[in-house]
Formats: sequence, C-alpha cells, structure tokens
Amino acid sequence: MSFQILGTGSFLPEKVITNEDLSHMVDTSDEWITKRVGVRERRVCTWESNTYMGVQAAKRALENAGTAPEELDLIIAATISADTITPGLAGMVQNRLGAKCPCFDMNVACPGFVYALDVAAGFFARGTVKRVLVVSSERMSGLLDWTDRSTCCIFGDGAGAAVLGPGDAYLASVLHTQGGDDIISIPTAWDNSPFYKNSREKNAVHMLGQETYKFAVNAMVNDIRAVLDKAGLTGSELRAVIPHQANYRIINEARRRLPEIDPDRFFMNIQRVGNTSAASEPILLDELARAGAFVPGDYILLSAFGGGLSSAASVLRWTKA
Repeated sequence: MSFQILGTGSFLPEKVITNEDLSHMVDTSDEWITKRVGVRERRVCTWESNTYMGVQAAKRALENAGTAPEELDLIIAATISADTITPGLAGMVQNRLGAKCPCFDMNVACPGFVYALDVAAGFFARGTVKRVLVVSSERMSGLLDWTDRSTCCIFGDGAGAAVLGPGDAYLASVLHTQGGDDIISIPTAWDNSPFYKNSREKNAVHMLGQETYKFAVNAMVNDIRAVLDKAGLTGSELRAVIPHQANYRIINEARRRLPEIDPDRFFMNIQRVGNTSAASEPILLDELARAGAFVPGDYILLSAFGGGLSSAASVLRWTKA
C-alpha cells in the first residue's frame, strides 16, 4: 500500500515585488529578469513568518481533505528556512494546528517536498499511519543577498501542503544526490563560539549560474524518463508535469529534450511566484487542483532539483474528485 492525495493547500504572503520594483534596488531590469529567469513578480514576507505560512497552507489542505488535525498520524515538513533550528517547522505547525502526532523536518532544499512524499510512502507501506500532512514553507527572502542581481530576482516566499491517506496512487519515484557545496550553497555562520576562528561567507544563497543550469536540465530530463519507466508509463499518458519553478529556460529546455511529452503538459507559475524552493511543487499542485485541472485517473509527474546537489521525481495517480 502507498497513498493517495486527499487534499492540497497553499499560501502566499501579501506583498508583491515586481521586476520594476527590483530595478530600483539593484542593477537589473524587467527585460533582463524576464528573459533570463521568467519571473515577473514574486511574493515576499513583511510580517508573515515561515511558521505562519506553513500553518495557513496546512489548514487549507486539511479543510480540502475533510480531515481534522486530531486525525493526523504524522507531519513531515520540507524546508531550509524554518524560523528556528529547534523546534522545526513541523513541530511548530503541529502546535498551531493542535495536532498530537509525531513530526519532523527534512532539509533537501528544492526537491524537499518530493523527497518527503517518498518518506511518507514508507510509513504507509508499514501500515503505521492513516493520515499524513506534508508541508513545505520557505521564506527565501531572508536568505538572499539583495545586492546580488543574479540571485535576488529569482526567489519568492510561500508555502504548500498536501494531506495523504491510504491508497495505491503513489506509483514510482527516483531520488538522487550529488553531494557538494561548490555549485549551490547557503553558508551558516554558527559563530557564537569564542574558540572557532574559521571565517565564513555571507549567510546568503550562492549559486554558479551556468553549472546550476546544466545540472538542472540534465537531472530533470533523466529523472522524468527514469520515473516514467519505473511506473510503466509513457510521456503521452501524463496529464501534467509539475516541475520545480526555478527558471523558465531550464523548464523550456527540458521539455524540448522530452518530445514524448506534450509541451503543454508542463505547467508553470514562476512568472507570478518565482522560485519558492521546496514549496514550489505543492503550491503549483494546489493551484492546478483548485482550478479543476485534474480528474480521477490522471497521471501527474513531479520533478525537482536544487541544492545538495539533489534531484527527484515521482508519479502519482490523481484520485480526488
């Protein structure tokens, strides 16, 4: 037994930052950002915490699933930007919801939500859970160097969540990690110790653009083909591909290399929300589900890549009416 998705939810903070707004903060322009990344605007937190966003997305997913917090047997959170080292996001969401179940955080950067689904599948396979909440919330605006135009224009804040129940709709997954901090990293100072003298870089996102692009395209193409093969499906059978919303050019190049999948099956909201790291896939999944994009029996593929370097893909069959 694996699981099925019972409900989804998402949340975006109130403040919208357009490319025009950014052009007054850093040497960039709407044309430069749109052409290179595909983002036109993004949401950023002004008063909303990571926990607040995660709770709001979780509440909406629970309501959509017709599930009470007391029914949850497990909460898994995927985030790199929790408000505190401990308690983690999952524990704070549990507290705010009034749930009583075990919970823990996962840090796999952008593929975190897809990794968390696979971890949840293991609990269902052992028969130890009946209701699981997977929530991803990212306040990336707090991890950016807002003087670096190569990174500050890419990211946004937001949260997404899904409630899972017993079923056979989780068909296959592939997970990969190519360890190292040479291409993508977010250093942490940990500088309270008077004995530690090692200097650290600024606590902000560092990315090598070209290397990230190459890794992301190759990982996405390879993972999608591998997970389809594992699920016994062809690209033409997919209703939707929900890719990590990192960069329009990455997604466009990947779908060009995957002619077996209709290009229109690749969905995007990057132009409105930017790259919300691990929250990227559940936010888009929720938007599409609430728009009525899926019917029971549809095959949906999730694909993500990011820091680690890590990547993942999974195939689900939609069951919610």
